[in-house]
Amino acid sequence: MKFSASQYQAQHFLWQYQDHVATVALNVPEQKNPLTFESYAELRDLFRQLVYASEVRAVVFASNQGNFSSGGNVHDIIGPLTQMAMPELLEFTRMTGDLVKAMRACPQPIIAAVAGVSAGAGAIIPMAADFRLTEPDSKTAFLFNRVGLAGCDMGACAILPRLIGQGRASELLFTGRSMSAEEGERWGYFNRVVAADELDAEAETLARKIAAGPAFANGITKNQLNMEWDMSLDTAIEAEAQAQAICMQTKDFERAHKAFLEKRRPQFEGN
Repeated sequence: MKFSASQYQAQHFLWQYQDHVATVALNVPEQKNPLTFESYAELRDLFRQLVYASEVRAVVFASNQGNFSSGGNVHDIIGPLTQMAMPELLEFTRMTGDLVKAMRACPQPIIAAVAGVSAGAGAIIPMAADFRLTEPDSKTAFLFNRVGLAGCDMGACAILPRLIGQGRASELLFTGRSMSAEEGERWGYFNRVVAADELDAEAETLARKIAAGPAFANGITKNQLNMEWDMSLDTAIEAEAQAQAICMQTKDFERAHKAFLEKRRPQFEGN
């Protein structure tokens, strides 16, 4: 059955869809929005389905009542994990990693609007997004080290150094300390810091700007940003040549040309 953004009903988080923009948020604000086994799995499945949801052109992963996410729920996840055997543990860690894979594989740009606490797996989700906005008092912590675990969780050792550099990523992953909003912006982790009462609106504005763009071409851009991590320069340039040639066959490319000739803004339709 084809995924329908307008009819989708989330069971373990909040979901809204309007005018080509989807908004997701965890929904246990009294506990700073922790993740559970169920929300992990449903989020993974959602982002996998978005590959086939051409009506969705941008996604906002929002905070809820002042916090993004405190990470894995201590009682619902951490406690049970201490009682599991290796096969069960590996099944869990692969599932959480699959959420990051699904976020990176979906063609829609994802904007994380990070307020308050963003910790553990609750920091990984914004890390896996394409844009990160925050407010001045947010605290981001990849705190796996502080609970006796390695910092290499859900792709952190692959993605975080690419965002902020090896040395800074090492500092955060080896110590588990919090990164302030100011540090995050200065280091290139956050695209920008905005006033707390403007965070949701700023994320929405960015999402709508992206949604108004050429959705097919934006999906190609996201795909190439992912794929070219493992390519040589020559291979990357050839891949981009082929990708751009594909985009040149779209109607949006023709629409942009016609709009230029008519001295008006193009109206993209995503095909």
